[in-house]
Amino acid sequence: MSVADHVWHRCRLATLSPRREGIGIIEDGLIAAKDGVIVYAGPKTDAPAGLDAAWSTDCDGRWITPGLVDCHTHLVYGGNRAEEFELRLAGASYEEIARHGGGIVSTVRATRAASEDELVSGAQRRLEALIAEGVTSVEIKSGYGLALATERRQLRAARQLARDNPITVRTSFLGAHALPPERAGDSTAYIADVCDMIPRLAAEGLVDAVDAFCETIAFSVDETARVFTRARDYNLPVKLHADQLSNLGGAALAARFGALSADHLEYADETGISAMADAGTVAVVLPGAYYFLREKQAPPIELIRKHHVPIALATDSNPGSLPLTSLLLTMNMGATLFRLTVNECLAAVTREAARALGLFGEIGSLEAGKSCDLAIWEIERPAELVYRIGFNPLHARVWRGQTT
Repeated sequence: MSVADHVWHRCRLATLSPRREGIGIIEDGLIAAKDGVIVYAGPKTDAPAGLDAAWSTDCDGRWITPGLVDCHTHLVYGGNRAEEFELRLAGASYEEIARHGGGIVSTVRATRAASEDELVSGAQRRLEALIAEGVTSVEIKSGYGLALATERRQLRAARQLARDNPITVRTSFLGAHALPPERAGDSTAYIADVCDMIPRLAAEGLVDAVDAFCETIAFSVDETARVFTRARDYNLPVKLHADQLSNLGGAALAARFGALSADHLEYADETGISAMADAGTVAVVLPGAYYFLREKQAPPIELIRKHHVPIALATDSNPGSLPLTSLLLTMNMGATLFRLTVNECLAAVTREAARALGLFGEIGSLEAGKSCDLAIWEIERPAELVYRIGFNPLHARVWRGQTT
């Protein structure tokens, strides 16, 4: 007899297993878990003989996907930037606002003024919106402190959110996000500050990865490379905001350092995309930011497909360029604005998003040995998750084997 803690039966599965075609559909499926880990996921007819469990859930034909993964967010911050939204509606560009003291720096001021409890409280509401749509893993970046004490406070808040909620949280240190006001005009000195923060924050167990913003309004390729070299010294993986507003060669830089992901990529060229393919770097595209900033140039999806670079989608939830807390809407935007297929969208918020966090060995597909993170849906076909707008068909959410 094969024993499990919990069995889900009479369900249809989109396993997202790379060993199955497409999104890995199984019409009459069964999932069994023990100690929060999947021990079987597949056709009911192939389940181990004598499979027994203390708990059994009849899914009544509902669909189960892996729990959703939001692999790029800035959930922890102070204040908001509704005023800048009004300025953009009046014709100001994101770059113009940033150059006049708005943008990231305005959020830095509000974040520095906020206590850790205030940061946790504000982010909690945003995180709850993601959890309500079946998200079971999320990445949270710092980058609104731009000084050791506040960057630490943001990262500590992210760790607290993980303790307070049934969700997996991965943190990214984004000290190289913008120049702080006190370092205006001296990016060399500030990059030295960032490089000094990395070992100190890593020693406190606050950093899972290091990120940077390589752009004309942020940091150069050489400055970003210094940060990444420092991260590598401490065995920290890297990610990059790359080629969002111009082509500085960010995609190629990310590949050179074996980055988990390069994100945005609107202006990436074939050289950079090809390098990403060789490095195994995931392309994280962010259609919500493209929409909210009313950008004109979309990421080169055909080039990304041509070179077989994995595509992930994420909310990019942040106070300035995208106050979005819906991964379901993000999928619709990915399909509508970037012409991704339904299968690409579903893989992008599960399997490929897990790769973008370096976690595909643990989450992102319904396979034995992985965490039992499930989203159970009241839908007739998986395409509904991409097709609908402003509708949440989540029936139940399971994290590490426990219904939440």
